[in-house]
Amino acid sequence: MAESGPGLIRLWNDFCGPEIPVATNVAYGTTAGGCNYYLGDYKVTGDLAETDTGVVGLSIASGAVRISGNNENGKGVAIGTEAVFSPSLNGTLVAECRLQMQAITTRNVFFGFCDVNADDVAEPLTASGTTLTLTASDICGFTFDSQLTGDSENLWHMPYNGGSTTGATDSTSVVSDVTAVLSEWDVLRVEITNAGTARWYINGALKQTVANAVSTTVLQAAYVGCWGTTTTAADVDVDYLLVEAYRDWTR
Repeated sequence: MAESGPGLIRLWNDFCGPEIPVATNVAYGTTAGGCNYYLGDYKVTGDLAETDTGVVGLSIASGAVRISGNNENGKGVAIGTEAVFSPSLNGTLVAECRLQMQAITTRNVFFGFCDVNADDVAEPLTASGTTLTLTASDICGFTFDSQLTGDSENLWHMPYNGGSTTGATDSTSVVSDVTAVLSEWDVLRVEITNAGTARWYINGALKQTVANAVSTTVLQAAYVGCWGTTTTAADVDVDYLLVEAYRDWTR
């Protein structure tokens, strides 16, 4: 089909101002009159009724926000899109962000693509020891989970699921060589081609390529989120979030 209009979808936020204050949130769909929260091009999902969750601005050079997760296992907050991107129709899909953590304990951080971004935004995958549990049927991105141990401890991982290449559950098979350092920024980027081939980059360096990593037809959301793993509140700082795709011109 011939194109007629802007073909590139580009979503961006440099996080220099808007925030969703902690302790003043109302959960989606509650009788208290819950509403949708947005930060520019992105929606904010998660356990927003909790007093320790939200997205707050940081007064630092270039601007950033702190995604404040939750002090309960498996609860947290994410910033991202709806599940609207098909690799086969909108690829190549791109998601990139720059982030850091002020602590590397008691948290599960995910960034990338997933087929679900519900209002309560559950963890797309969890970890224990050197085992990944792939909860979501389609995943392609990065994870840092403080519950990983041994050769996987404190390292960024590159999980995937949903394509004809079986998603790895052994964390050591998708571990990168980049350690998440306390209060040190990392640039994470993931790309998914029309054929379902995925590429992972950290700080500009290609770290992994997997063919048929995800389904080419399942719609994907792009987001960055943080969830608690114990009774200690978890968070992650995000400098910017970029999502790119190409428009589906099918009539």
